[in-house]
Amino acid sequence: MSVVDSSSRDVGTASPDRRSVLGDEARSQSRREAPPLRVPWHSQLGPRLGHLERSSPLIALFKASVNPLAVAGFLYILAYFMHGQVTGLIFCVGVLAFLLAGYLVGGTTLFLRGGDLPGELLSFLGGWLVLLCAMVGVGKVSGVAELVDPVLFTWWAVTAPLVVVGLHGCGWWLIHRSPWINRSPRPAVIVGATQAGRALAAAIRRQPLLRLEFLGFFDDRPLTRTGVPASSVLGKLDDVAAYAREHDVRFIYVTLPMTSQPRILALLDSLRDTTASIYFVPDMFVFDLIQARFDHVGGIPVMSVCDSPFEGLEGIVKRVFDFVVALLILALIWPLLLAIAIAVKLTSPGPVIFRQRRYGLDGREIVVYKFRSMSVMEDGNQVRQAVKGDQRLTPIGGFLRRTSLDELPQFINVLQGRMSIVGPRPHATAHNELYRKLIKGYMVRHKARPGITGWAQVNGYRGETDTLEKMERRVAYDLDYLRNWSLWLDLKIILKTALMVFFDRRAY
Repeated sequence: MSVVDSSSRDVGTASPDRRSVLGDEARSQSRREAPPLRVPWHSQLGPRLGHLERSSPLIALFKASVNPLAVAGFLYILAYFMHGQVTGLIFCVGVLAFLLAGYLVGGTTLFLRGGDLPGELLSFLGGWLVLLCAMVGVGKVSGVAELVDPVLFTWWAVTAPLVVVGLHGCGWWLIHRSPWINRSPRPAVIVGATQAGRALAAAIRRQPLLRLEFLGFFDDRPLTRTGVPASSVLGKLDDVAAYAREHDVRFIYVTLPMTSQPRILALLDSLRDTTASIYFVPDMFVFDLIQARFDHVGGIPVMSVCDSPFEGLEGIVKRVFDFVVALLILALIWPLLLAIAIAVKLTSPGPVIFRQRRYGLDGREIVVYKFRSMSVMEDGNQVRQAVKGDQRLTPIGGFLRRTSLDELPQFINVLQGRMSIVGPRPHATAHNELYRKLIKGYMVRHKARPGITGWAQVNGYRGETDTLEKMERRVAYDLDYLRNWSLWLDLKIILKTALMVFFDRRAY
């Protein structure tokens, strides 16, 4: 008997019926464009205020320094009032807290963004918990924890977040009410009533702290094509310069499509006689942006449309997180791994570990490990996905799959650098070759290392994907993960995965 494990559930993609995948062209085409997903509040470390910071240096200074200074300074104040002095040890602990807060909670600007305040508070508290865990871990490893007064540390851990939130509230009041801050609105216009232009206008109206007064649009097209009311259109492109001089316009945002280069050059030339600040806003709504950002190559500015979120420091943070967590988990579960290996060997003939070829980072082929849960292993051009009541399951195979225990050896893949704790689930090479031809943007999911768990799996797309529509939704969640990756999103996915192991019944 040949022994293989189809592993279609963990890859999440086995070949469904060709008719259900291909269907007729009209239905397939209508499903290929998966609806956009809502950007989760936890997908960013903190709100990026951008233009708001440029409008007020005080806001930029507040954003950069308030959390680290408050966290360390409050520790020193507590130490002085409780012990009458700030010892060298407490000073070093405060420096560590300052450095950690600068990364973990330093970007949070509560009350200033005007967005999802409960989400921002949860993001702040999540960062604070991680900071405390990091400090306790460093203290235990170094032996310093035994030298620090536990009462002092406990008071600081509980009350410091309240102090920080209070300071943010004071900052909100200061920015809104202080006579020292100029709140006079500055006139702004948008050239081009495009989708990007309309979105920008809505953002300006939504954020009063920008201190921008949106006056209207300039566009050469008839009103029937602009999609904006006649009252908001100020004139044609030829009228921009004269209008800017007459009304003392401070900001001009050009949102014309890239195909309008001659008109843009003529517009910029006419605006040389004004003092307005001019910003070009590319109409990037025509693209499906993956980690878009500005960069330069040898001093030449470039903008990425599709890029990996794990470049530079983010890549180091992700890899260190994966390595440390995988090492700790393997150190804790090695008795369980041994017990499962013995059970697999005793209940069915064949190898304990099933190896299957998958696509990894940048589409390169990797070998993924898992405990064998089937009596036949498929790793060729045809891989049949596991279904409910599958006859190929070994006596303990169904249990291993339902509880995801068959995937525990993949932590070794994480240590090898082939996989990540969280990322798009790897699919068998046969499935990749099939779906890359059917789903737009399918291969973009390989801009990250494949994960043991993923954003799609915790959102209900775990298990059998017997239709093209299900696979499209899974890929849509994978791409959403790449757009909005953060360490907090990884932590949430890990916690939700732990709960799904006990309560989800979609895997078999």
